[in-house]
Amino acid sequence: MKNNIIIFVIIFFVGIGVYFLPQKQLAENSEGEALIGGHFLLTDHHGNQVEESDFRGRFMLVFFGFTHCPNICPTDLFIMSEAMNLLGDDNEEIVPIFITIDPERDTQEVMASYISNFHKSFIGLTGTMEQIEQAAKAYRIYYAKVKDPNSNLGYTMDHSTFTYLMDKNGKYLSHFGHNTKAHDMAEAIRNYIRR
Repeated sequence: MKNNIIIFVIIFFVGIGVYFLPQKQLAENSEGEALIGGHFLLTDHHGNQVEESDFRGRFMLVFFGFTHCPNICPTDLFIMSEAMNLLGDDNEEIVPIFITIDPERDTQEVMASYISNFHKSFIGLTGTMEQIEQAAKAYRIYYAKVKDPNSNLGYTMDHSTFTYLMDKNGKYLSHFGHNTKAHDMAEAIRNYIRR
């Protein structure tokens, strides 16, 4: 009986290790760097085609969401805006980027109007369904269209709520969860700027 329990415990922990190992390999490369970020080709709120390389030389603060989002997106974009204000002159080192996950409704014109509610340096990005899918995949963003009978639009979007901080070469540095305090975000960003 005692031997059976020991064997069960060993099998259990080996199983746990096998389950989590592939997920870790997906999240990091062999050097232990996070596999978040990469190439995208999208349209900004002015109608210009942009790639991630266009933002080289500045830190990127990247959030994926949609303009019809009732609370999470405007809250997190407002927090990003407040963090930009708190950074003072250091905010010139940062480009805050809002990428839609709902390009069907979030056209260039809609994005331009929406981001005008936030910090003046915000860049709003949209594109085709395929372009958005590629960008979301690069940043490991989950999103899905969900039927919503209570909405006159007929649907809403379910999505991840991370804000990513990328370095001046587009490499992942850190991320912030939903409702991170603006002060904490600004302080973390300032620490990376001054390294």
